[in-house]
Amino acid sequence: MPRFKLITGLLVCIAIAGVAYLALRFYWLEPTGLFAPPRTVTVERGESFHAVARALSAAGVVRSATLMLLYGEATGDARAIKPGEYAFHGGERIPDVLRHLVAGDFLVNTVVIPEGLTVHQIAERLSAAGLVCQPKFEEAALRGPIVRALGLMPLGAEGYLFPATYKFPPHATSDEILTAMLSRFYQVLTPAAEQRMFALGLTARQAVTMASIIEKEAKVPGERRLIACVFDNRLKIGMPLQSDPTAEYSLDGAGSAASAVRTPSAFNTYERAGLPPGPIANPGLSSLEAALYPARCDYLYFVARDDGTHVFSKTFDEHKRAIAAIKRAAKRASVGASPSLEPRAN
Repeated sequence: MPRFKLITGLLVCIAIAGVAYLALRFYWLEPTGLFAPPRTVTVERGESFHAVARALSAAGVVRSATLMLLYGEATGDARAIKPGEYAFHGGERIPDVLRHLVAGDFLVNTVVIPEGLTVHQIAERLSAAGLVCQPKFEEAALRGPIVRALGLMPLGAEGYLFPATYKFPPHATSDEILTAMLSRFYQVLTPAAEQRMFALGLTARQAVTMASIIEKEAKVPGERRLIACVFDNRLKIGMPLQSDPTAEYSLDGAGSAASAVRTPSAFNTYERAGLPPGPIANPGLSSLEAALYPARCDYLYFVARDDGTHVFSKTFDEHKRAIAAIKRAAKRASVGASPSLEPRAN
């Protein structure tokens, strides 16, 4: 009987050891799966390693907060981690993750890309954040292999770099940054949006081009669909869009609208009827929606007030009266106002 108990005890110990080994192998030796997109974890200055281990476990970066804590304390690395925001791509074990925290080599740069910037302006922002060489990024965005593979030539990714807040590791390449921004755009371009474009008889480039003009013209969110309606009405009757931002785009934003509108360019909608050959900026979601769902209206003209709102008119005579009224209001508000305060009319 004692011998039976001894054998039983040994079997139980072996079973426990086996389970412990399998658990250790799973939680310690087996890497996590890969993450797409990367998962970010913020390590605050002065934060306890216990809290960091819990955050890593909650994000799925490590399989066990307890083992992460034990390993960090055993190696002494728990007191050597660097604060900051980290991006993890997965496929790593606890020692790998802790090594990144100590080296600080997965720290991310946060870059805000607002609506309405051009590729050139986005490249400036990314360069200022220390992420890219500006000329190389512009070259990749306008003529690189990714835009060629997506069929965006000959005009490149202008209009397709979706405005958002992005988090990039410090060693991200131009192609990796482009991929992230283009991926966000194609997430927005849902099957419903594609069906709507088909119903309107628009290609994706035409829809994005219209959205980019709306983005540059609209200063008040509630007016986007009305501005879209004006341009849609003009297109239907073959009337030039006469949008100042399209003329300014041909000059890379240099000079005033007064000089730009007289400069011949494929993008100058004072010179040419119809949409320009491509987007003039990178529009946000609201402008894309306005391009696909313009308001119903009879307006053909609009002119900007000083506060960024617009007066919309059905006829040219109404439009001229609106311009005159805005000029009178501006003169009353600012005696001796500069000619540069002339209202922008469409």
